[in-house]
Amino acid sequence: MSGVGEPLVASGAPVRVALLGCGTVGREVVRLLSEQSAELAARIGASVELVGVAVRRVHKHADVPAHLLTTDAHGLVNRPDVDVVVEVIGGIDPARGLLLDALKAGKGVVTANKALLAEDGATLAEAADASGADLYYEASVAGAIPLLRPLRESLAGDKIMRVAGIVNGTTNFILSAMASAGTGYREALDEATELGYAEADPSADVDGYDAQAKAAILASLAFHTRVSASDVYCEGISSVTAADIAAAESIGCTVKLLAICERVTVPAVESGAAGADGPEGAVEWVSARVYPAMIPHGHPLASVGEAYNAVFVEAEAAGQLMFYGQGAGGAPTASAVLGDLVAVARNRVAGGRGPRESAHASLPVQPMGRTPTRYHISLDVQDRAGVLATIAGLFARHEVSIATVRQETALDAEHGARLVIVTHTAPDAALAATVAALGELDEVLGVDRVLRVENLGRPVSALGVS
Repeated sequence: MSGVGEPLVASGAPVRVALLGCGTVGREVVRLLSEQSAELAARIGASVELVGVAVRRVHKHADVPAHLLTTDAHGLVNRPDVDVVVEVIGGIDPARGLLLDALKAGKGVVTANKALLAEDGATLAEAADASGADLYYEASVAGAIPLLRPLRESLAGDKIMRVAGIVNGTTNFILSAMASAGTGYREALDEATELGYAEADPSADVDGYDAQAKAAILASLAFHTRVSASDVYCEGISSVTAADIAAAESIGCTVKLLAICERVTVPAVESGAAGADGPEGAVEWVSARVYPAMIPHGHPLASVGEAYNAVFVEAEAAGQLMFYGQGAGGAPTASAVLGDLVAVARNRVAGGRGPRESAHASLPVQPMGRTPTRYHISLDVQDRAGVLATIAGLFARHEVSIATVRQETALDAEHGARLVIVTHTAPDAALAATVAALGELDEVLGVDRVLRVENLGRPVSALGVS
């Protein structure tokens, strides 16, 4: 392995790039490498030469020069003249083996593969460290938005407390359409599919798995802790109804699918398990979760519409920062890929190295049941004296404080009424147990809707709660 500081590309030689995958993003990478070749060479200090593109079916890529196409991805990665491997295949395998081969051989790697990074990013990072190779992955979260590099580099001297945002454009388009047009989930999903925002099989998006992987990457970078997708609690949006959207509007909120990553500090006596040492005997945890939630209209994330992404970062010294832009699509994602490629190529030309994995904090991940949150609960009850007292008593027994209660139009004038309850913050397990117990009361005809409420650093009064 060449020593740090020693150029890995001979003076005057091009930086040779292998591209794995040539779908929506890959085609844009090929186009931009060709159209911006002179500009890229000026930025890097050497020209960039695309030496091969690995695809599954050569005949489907007539727009790519035939001499570049190959179905032998392993052969391409292991070519001795390749300096950088760019991977936009997606999925776990064969991408994992291909990238490990590249890193072990000391080749720089640029990847947009959120699923692989969230499942096995630690293995890739260890391989990069062992060989001194660069591993860059800006395009894996939020498309064109410069987000990971600020977390990994610009804010490296600060203490990040929360990273929360909208990181899936498909679900944001669906929820925005439901809010603006009053349509149901199915109609909004059909519109998203027709416009190309949703895949034929939208499950990775609407069930939250795409955002779950991105949350794992964000939490790992923000809190210097290895967090995998399996550590991130996940709920999708398929159960969100037009009535949920209307209920949110009635308390000055909108519904968004949020990825929330927080540094949580609790007294040691309340932690239930050993965490990292915090101030005055407290322990620190990482909380990482994805779910639809009500947020107040006054929060910057509430105004993010259509298929856009936005991430809100709160740091101890820097304060509140927001990153906004196109979170998906061929050209926006290719922009992030090329930004990483320029960084890796510069390092090889000048002899530098990119930032290494930072996992020194090793904070434990807080179980969802211990995570503090708030609920908005709509339930149908018998319309008679004493019912509200019974319900309030049940909440008290579960140590859940009620913030507001209001009665809506009766189901029928003779028997039923509808109550809408917003809680104060409580552990999620206590809130879930309360909802389960409500369903067993004779006085409760049915628990109609439950959604979490997040103020994300805004005062409680922003939710209409005094």
